[in-house]
Amino acid sequence: MLHTSLHCRSFPSPSHLRSLVLSSRLFPSVAVRTTPTLSLRRSRANRSIAMAATEDSRIKRIASSIRVIPDWPKPGVMFQDITTLLLDPQAFKDSIDLFVERYKDKGITVIAGVEARGFIFGPPIALAIGAKFVPMRKPNKLPGEVISEEYSLEYGKDVMEMHVGAVQPGDRVLVIDDLIATGGTLCAAIRLLERVGAEVVESACVIELPELKGRERLGDRPLFVLIKAKGV
Repeated sequence: MLHTSLHCRSFPSPSHLRSLVLSSRLFPSVAVRTTPTLSLRRSRANRSIAMAATEDSRIKRIASSIRVIPDWPKPGVMFQDITTLLLDPQAFKDSIDLFVERYKDKGITVIAGVEARGFIFGPPIALAIGAKFVPMRKPNKLPGEVISEEYSLEYGKDVMEMHVGAVQPGDRVLVIDDLIATGGTLCAAIRLLERVGAEVVESACVIELPELKGRERLGDRPLFVLIKAKGV
């Protein structure tokens, strides 16, 4: 495995945010059950979602479709569950359309989707703008020859992989994921893509958790988000 120096700014995660990091990055939202109690919580918890810097009605619809589950998977955590966005065809379409409108004329040749929920948003964007889609996966998920990038988590390390040859020198890449928390995963994706000579034009997410300061960790690397969650 090859290693590179960290190009993105380092950011020590505060101890009081540990449970939030775990909930937003390590626990799959598909495990959540839909119950009347959770539906009630959803309407209340969605009040904590702030729109991006726009009054586009589509942003409001997207924000209202995302279920926020209090105290899951542990007390004090406000879990951002995008599965309810996927259950709303119009809101899901709105999210894709907003990304397509932003990137259709930027000469993007590759959409790099971060496992796993980047696989949901990446392919329809790629099809709409005529780019190829490249999955960036956890270790031992891709057959054949891969290139790897190790990165730090709060309690250890992880590895991101992509196929050798999937991205070519000079490719203009958009990195897509559902959410940015501390920014460690996006930093690893950017480093991996730059190692093969690609130009990372921007990273894009549906949701940002500003309190975890992932944007700061990215440094001067551009980031676009649809929604900023607050009060988490």
